[in-house]
Amino acid sequence: MFLPGHSPIVVFTDGAAKGNPGPGGWGAIVVTPDEHVTELGGGSPHTTNNKMELGGVIAALRHVADQPGPVVIYTDSTYVIQGITEWVWGWRKRGWKTAQGTDVLNRELWEELSSLTGARPRGGLDWRWVRGHVGTPGNERCDEIAVAFASQRPPELYDGPFGGYPLPILRLPDDTAVPKRRSGSGAETAKVAAHSYLSVVNGVPMRHGTWAECERRVKGQSGAKFKKAVSADDEATILRGWGVDPDRF
Repeated sequence: MFLPGHSPIVVFTDGAAKGNPGPGGWGAIVVTPDEHVTELGGGSPHTTNNKMELGGVIAALRHVADQPGPVVIYTDSTYVIQGITEWVWGWRKRGWKTAQGTDVLNRELWEELSSLTGARPRGGLDWRWVRGHVGTPGNERCDEIAVAFASQRPPELYDGPFGGYPLPILRLPDDTAVPKRRSGSGAETAKVAAHSYLSVVNGVPMRHGTWAECERRVKGQSGAKFKKAVSADDEATILRGWGVDPDRF
């Protein structure tokens, strides 16, 4: 655990989109060494989850752009972490094209994020992954903020001393290693292993371990919905887009 006054700037970010694409929001929390906590949030009426994930990180880095010192960023988005630490180099060399020759999606956001990260001292950014929806206070609160903005119900955002913040914000997981996405091209559309398969038939949601199970349930069912989720966070986003509360699923 970091200690206020003896730590880098600590940032948490998250993003969400209802329907993906659909109404979206992002949330960020910035904890500075001078024992101050700032919550940030915003949204868009029609966007994607990936854009909102990027938006949260960009907003947080803008907020600390004039503050020196190292920054540790916690996010549950492997897309963001691998994009800015690995894929972006190849995209630049190819003129913002994927290995398949297609345009890189969200290029303007990636360029802004790249500019913000490049403006900080070498080695001054530490990207750390947290699993979504497992009780990490910073991640959970960012998700609440993002979902609230996606629902067009902006929450009250905290901006004040660390001692007055109601959450144990610096309670952090021990394992923050980034799970690898199978993305030989570094493309946003690269195939990744399934976390689960989801379906809704006659308003009743269900989780499946294999695509075959999911397919059997929806086949021939009028109005059925089905989708592959690649992570717990992705699963929650899909369910919210279908009007299902992930916490009660």
